[in-house]
Amino acid sequence: MNLTKTSNPVFKERVFSRDYSNSSDVMTVNGTMNKTALMLLLVVAAAVFTWNKFFDAVSTNPETAMSAVTPWLLVGGIGGFIMVLVTVFRPQSSGISAPVYAVFEGLLLGGISAILEVQYSGIVMRAVALTLAVFAAMLFLYRSGMIKVTQKFMMGVFAATAGIALVYLVSFIGGFFGMNTSFLYGSGNFSIGFSLVVVGIAALNLVLDFAFIERASESGAPKYMEWYGAFGLMVTLIWLYLEILRLLAKVASRD
Repeated sequence: MNLTKTSNPVFKERVFSRDYSNSSDVMTVNGTMNKTALMLLLVVAAAVFTWNKFFDAVSTNPETAMSAVTPWLLVGGIGGFIMVLVTVFRPQSSGISAPVYAVFEGLLLGGISAILEVQYSGIVMRAVALTLAVFAAMLFLYRSGMIKVTQKFMMGVFAATAGIALVYLVSFIGGFFGMNTSFLYGSGNFSIGFSLVVVGIAALNLVLDFAFIERASESGAPKYMEWYGAFGLMVTLIWLYLEILRLLAKVASRD
């Protein structure tokens, strides 16, 4: 099967088509999963920092809570974006840039999660549990062969992901010109339905990530590619978590 495309921008053909057969220390699936677990721990540790920053401010002066985490949200968002560019264009540096990316994203996720937790108590634990459950389910479906990554499957997920990105981009730009985006970000039936679709597409992207990690391992990719594979998987996991968090917030706002 010629896996030439994936909707995750991290996993591009130019990375996986190279011949690594002469590498003395090669990538393995288990090594990639271990590094994914380490990156997840870094995300959680950084998220706890901004989470505590927010709730410490809430306990002392609720009016300053947002200002207490806003700088960290900016650092996390901008820093995470820069690390994505560094890692994508220089996979050899992923042993450093991927863990740094995890820290930046943790700062961002911790602040966002804390803000929503104040509004909807218990939402974060539900989002985390659902994200882990979806990850486990997709891994089982892939490993058991119940979902097969064919060319048609891959192109379908790619097209759906590109469509979602286009919708978000148009709504973002349209917002500057007074465009009503409540159909995407409100709590209406269409908005919730759209979020369900996005969560589903994000989940299917995990399957593509598993397939590309396995392919790189089978081709004898060098050891540093374990960090690169873990990085790509974390990009999808973080997207999945944010979309689940968004979906739960929409549902909770209707109560």
